[in-house]
Amino acid sequence: MKTFGIGIMGCGNISETYLTLIPRFAGLEVRALADLNPEAARQRGEAFGVAPMSPEEMLGREDVDIVINLTVPDAHFAVSSAILAAGKHVYSEKPFALTLEQAETLRSIATERGLVVCSAPDTFLGGALQQARELIDDGRIGRPTSGTAHVMGRGMEHWHPNPDFFFKKGGGPMLDLGPYYITALVHLLGPVRRVTAISGAARQERIITSQPRAGERVRVETPTTIHAIMQFASDAIVTIGASWDVFAHGHHNIELYGTEGSLFLPDPNWFDGALALTDQSGEREAVPAWDHPLGVPNWQRPSGPDLANHRAAGLADMARAIVEGRSARCDIALATHVVDIMTAILHAGDTGEMVTLTTTCERPAALRPEDARALLKQN
Repeated sequence: MKTFGIGIMGCGNISETYLTLIPRFAGLEVRALADLNPEAARQRGEAFGVAPMSPEEMLGREDVDIVINLTVPDAHFAVSSAILAAGKHVYSEKPFALTLEQAETLRSIATERGLVVCSAPDTFLGGALQQARELIDDGRIGRPTSGTAHVMGRGMEHWHPNPDFFFKKGGGPMLDLGPYYITALVHLLGPVRRVTAISGAARQERIITSQPRAGERVRVETPTTIHAIMQFASDAIVTIGASWDVFAHGHHNIELYGTEGSLFLPDPNWFDGALALTDQSGEREAVPAWDHPLGVPNWQRPSGPDLANHRAAGLADMARAIVEGRSARCDIALATHVVDIMTAILHAGDTGEMVTLTTTCERPAALRPEDARALLKQN
């Protein structure tokens, strides 16, 4: 298979994760790093043995085929547009656009130029969510009819060194963490038909407690608590709560209810986690994890057990899809639909409306264990 030259645009926190994980996948080679802050690119380049350069130099490199857009969300559209204008494929961090208009514009540019745009999150390709997909497709809970999803915590100002953008327009828990949950749900249940929501914010300012800016205040300009209802094209109804105003709660990450039983799913921000299943008796049983390479713990945390973190799996699948002439699992149709869902939820939270979506997509193809092994380098 062809080796794709990878450039990384944006050398903030998440770039370290990509630089660490990309070498584990076949057909990918990081060849350039760029950032508006040359010192950030230099430090990352020295740490990982990759050439640092200006954004313009990277986009002019003939040996760079795909550029990963790791800039802040508000810059995603402009940076991805520039990448496409330079004739490069784009793999963007989530959310790849902040409005449906931006998403559709990028799709139009990519189609016109014969280029591919894909977007994180790719965590739904992990062992846990792929096993959940198989359980649903095998009818283990019957026809899915409803469910809940909760992503709630205290916010980002207690750990992130520069948390300002999380509380600006384009930030907030729905656009920042919602992509993991909504992408997972579309993967499991298919596209969404309509949504409604109520939203608000507990505080107008947040006090940073992380270093080096402890004590500084950040003004809140976006909802930090959103409760929404999604009706899927299949008629399944799922309630989602997303908040940075919660210090503790007892909700499961995702629960899906069907005509024959219920399925309990782990945090879709990671690639592994425990699954549990019930039949009509309501007795919960743990589901033994299957042998899926993207469910293997490989990421050490400061405390607690290791987790499975295989970010770049979507990038590897994108490269293989380009070679094979098929749709990538993290393709722009899925990403656009997820942006449509999230922005419709935010609009509904502002207005109280029931919003009918204007986009749809196919469920991404399942990534069975043998498919996942084909993405990895063989030792």
